Amino acid sequence: MSKILVTENIVGKQMEILKRSFDVRFDPELWESPDRLKEIIPDFEALIIRNQTIITSELITIASNLKVIGRHGVGIDNVDLNAATKAGVLVTYAPEQNAISVAELVMGLVLCLARKIPAADRSTRQGNWERQNFTGTEIFNKTIGIIGLGRIGYRVGIRAQAFGMDIVAHDPYINQDSLNVSELRASLLSLEDLCCQSDYVTCHLPLTEETKKKFNYEIFCSMKPTAFFINLSRGGVVDEEGLLRALQNKRIAGAALDVRQDEPPGEDLFSEMENVILTPHVAGITEESRERVVSCVCKDVAAVLRGESPVHAVNSIRF
Repeated sequence: MSKILVTENIVGKQMEILKRSFDVRFDPELWESPDRLKEIIPDFEALIIRNQTIITSELITIASNLKVIGRHGVGIDNVDLNAATKAGVLVTYAPEQNAISVAELVMGLVLCLARKIPAADRSTRQGNWERQNFTGTEIFNKTIGIIGLGRIGYRVGIRAQAFGMDIVAHDPYINQDSLNVSELRASLLSLEDLCCQSDYVTCHLPLTEETKKKFNYEIFCSMKPTAFFINLSRGGVVDEEGLLRALQNKRIAGAALDVRQDEPPGEDLFSEMENVILTPHVAGITEESRERVVSCVCKDVAAVLRGESPVHAVNSIRF
């Protein structure tokens, strides 16, 4: 019976089904002990992880029996994909199973920033009744700039349309004839033009060498002083010192961050700002998306172990 190692807290109906057919070792805190992971990984044919388990080329070399890595989620920046491919290890993921959840949180944060909902809640709980301080603005007829018009960005656009927002987008991998662009009636702009025109800038980019700290102080200074920045993609795409400086200098009106450079980030000045909303990397985590993602990953891992082709493979392996 093939052995599967689960290194993070990944649960759901399909995981229980997987346990009936395979020898599954559930060790949800193993990601915190990379040395112990190296010791036991040679015994396993499959590995199921989230974003906290770091899969290095060294680990893949040690994992002599490994056939498949199932990544619970869409990002694969914690997996050395080149090393996996060279070693003949398939990597699968869940490319769109949590896209609705992320898109819905974007719109929730847009509304919170526009209407100052978190600050108003805190003030009212303290016994205040400061109506004049929490007037806020409408999002109707405002411009939302979507950076990365893929599965998530497109769904953000659909929801923004329902609120009567104008949509501009930046994505170097699509053109104006793309259905994602035409169906949203979006204008495809350069990053600089998008930042200049948008009232809300929402980022949906993977973390790569090209996107690392892409959003720096200069980019934030190109935004309107009344604009807000939202990041639900990867913390590493933002130069946090630059963002903090832009907020302190009132170059932008506020921000919402679900992801950080270091997670958890510890105490910092962002947490002291009334115009910043912080959430703990929960954009893709809802009851519904959790089941969809677990089901997707478990089914693909099982397929590979049975000698079948997975539905959502990141890489291609020749046997």
